[in-house]
Amino acid sequence: MSQRPNFVNGLKCRLCGKMHGQQALNFCPDDFGPLEVDYNYEAMKGQVTRESILAGPASMWRYAPLLPLAGDPTVGLQVGYTPLVKASRLAKALGVKELYIKNDAVNHPTLSFKDRVVAVALSKAVELGFKTVGCASTGNLAGSVAANAAAAGLEAYILIPDNLEQGKVLGATVYGANVVAVTGNYDQVNRLCSEIAFKFGWGFVNVNLRPFYAEGSKSMGFEIAEQLGWRTPGAVVAPMAGGSLIGKIHKSFKEFEMLGLLDGPVKTRMFGAQATGCNPISNTVKTNSNKVKPVRNPDTIAKSLAIGDPADGYFASQLIRSTGGWSEDVNDDEIVDGMRLLAETEGIWAETAGGVTLAVARKLIEQGHLHRDESIVLAITGNGLKTQEALIDRIAKPQVIRPTLDDFKSLLAAMNNQHSQEAGQVMAGAGV
Repeated sequence: MSQRPNFVNGLKCRLCGKMHGQQALNFCPDDFGPLEVDYNYEAMKGQVTRESILAGPASMWRYAPLLPLAGDPTVGLQVGYTPLVKASRLAKALGVKELYIKNDAVNHPTLSFKDRVVAVALSKAVELGFKTVGCASTGNLAGSVAANAAAAGLEAYILIPDNLEQGKVLGATVYGANVVAVTGNYDQVNRLCSEIAFKFGWGFVNVNLRPFYAEGSKSMGFEIAEQLGWRTPGAVVAPMAGGSLIGKIHKSFKEFEMLGLLDGPVKTRMFGAQATGCNPISNTVKTNSNKVKPVRNPDTIAKSLAIGDPADGYFASQLIRSTGGWSEDVNDDEIVDGMRLLAETEGIWAETAGGVTLAVARKLIEQGHLHRDESIVLAITGNGLKTQEALIDRIAKPQVIRPTLDDFKSLLAAMNNQHSQEAGQVMAGAGV
């Protein structure tokens, strides 16, 4: 592994501020506060520039100096640099001026933003000498750890709740990982993984490797700022499960600002999206509470967001408030409507978490929390191919005809008549 300037000071407790070395540890032994990677930003100045970034690879690793590796990455070299889509048709449907989709539904290799965090975590695992890795997962992380571990030649143990969508279960087992379904919800699975990681000395990406893992999410924010022309948007709407992503996107904006890479100061307001059936962070924001109340029995089709006791819930709620943002949640029908609207306007099929993000954005616009004349970015984090169960009984089935032109003409006439009736009902409902 080649050496390059290492700007990492170590791991810092987010509660007491005590520093710790770079090791597989996710909590401060003194007060059990969560650990976060701490960087020497002064040393970065003049070395991390727009020019150095633009000269880098077309992947998340163009931002390597701002990620916590001592040498070159060894896992997930093609991850990131996904499209930032200017969503003009969706903007018109929502009645807003400037709307973008950060589309990690096409990320490599497993079609979700989790490839970002896994690339960092497993590269760090290799640095630290781990041969066996694993995770607790609601689906996307399972597939990403399995795929990237296979490519890196690492043994992988994937623990999941026993009610996950089949597409996500298959998306982990196909890579040869040891997939274990656990009776219970994600929080129970995660507690078991914590015991396993420390008992066997394995590198679990979202347990003892979590401080490094979480930093991978920053690459989404770096890309947004660069793709907008070295500026940050007025608002970002991001889905929340454990609550880390929304914080890391904002952290990335502030890091670019500290390094003088942006054309102006960061004024982005952060908005969090959750499902009503599992809304601990959203509820914390809306009730103006300082304590996140866990949801003991999550009940939502957005299984990837069904984390009832979010590790970063407190920090996410504080960030939302401090930036002048807000949080909302939506029910299953609204989630499906969001998935369909995104697909029908922009040709992007997002998983249920994407439906949550869009449906919450629409609700925030109607409430006036999101301003219609500001630039808005929606973080779409996973592909709809993985959550087909959510739509399969909620969308129209194909029309069946015989292979004759007359049958097609009859069908076309019937369809046109139906569309005319639906348009009339819409106009009547609007009082036209």
